[in-house]
Amino acid sequence: MENLEQAMKGTREVAQLVRGQATSDGDGVKLTRVIGGRALADLDPFLLLDEFGSESAADYIGGFPSHPHRGFETVTYMLEGRMRHRDNQGNEGLLVSGSVQWMTAGRGIIHSEMPEQEAGRMRGFQLWVNLPAKDKMTAPRYQDIAPERIPVVHAGDGALVRVIAGAFTDRAGASTRGPVSAIATDPVYFDVSLPQGARFEHDLPADHTAFLYVFEGQVQVGDRAAVAVRGDLAVLASGDAVRVAAPAAAARFILVAGRPLGEPVVKYGPFVMNTRAQIVQAVDDYSSGRFT
Repeated sequence: MENLEQAMKGTREVAQLVRGQATSDGDGVKLTRVIGGRALADLDPFLLLDEFGSESAADYIGGFPSHPHRGFETVTYMLEGRMRHRDNQGNEGLLVSGSVQWMTAGRGIIHSEMPEQEAGRMRGFQLWVNLPAKDKMTAPRYQDIAPERIPVVHAGDGALVRVIAGAFTDRAGASTRGPVSAIATDPVYFDVSLPQGARFEHDLPADHTAFLYVFEGQVQVGDRAAVAVRGDLAVLASGDAVRVAAPAAAARFILVAGRPLGEPVVKYGPFVMNTRAQIVQAVDDYSSGRFT
């Protein structure tokens, strides 16, 4: 048993490299779909990852008008720009550069995310995280996290880590926890910046699904030094430690991990449940005005 446990430990290598596909959503917002497309339909517990980014208002000005969700969580991380959130639970918040919105749709929520700018760059990510069957009909919840609430850790070699969810432990053993709380899949969400020549190392729970997405520069991942460039999503194999280096140029990436659910996934647009009957019920509840 001891030898088996030791064999399961080690560096997480790259199991798969995925390139996103250009698409649009909402009212014509142009984006790149990295999880949720043909190349990677989902990555338990993650259902979707979109990157959006443009300096042209025509690419984002339509925003995401009022629409429903049930059965999962949406995570919007705004790198640049301004987006206004409103929902039918009475929540309202302004996403600004560096802010995060973690919304638990639960049994049903109707919300909108609309740009509050008519010019300039808008850039960020939206991630969908599945909910376990026991929580799919929980009460909706909304966490609006301002930039100043997200701790920034100096991780050595000039590396900076914005800790959105989970806990980051630096080389001295000090732990810093992100502001996102009480999430069923026990997620980790870091925004990591590496200057040229820097390395990043961190342990993750061995049973967590994990990926990193490079949105600036390029990196080498794992002991085998697999290269991931801007626009690559690296699905990480099992193991304990994530090791990333930026030998050629400065780089920036998000590192995301979560506990897999191992449950059936049935999707229909903005609804994600465990059975087709539950999807039919979600559509009926929404069309009958029961998302309150």
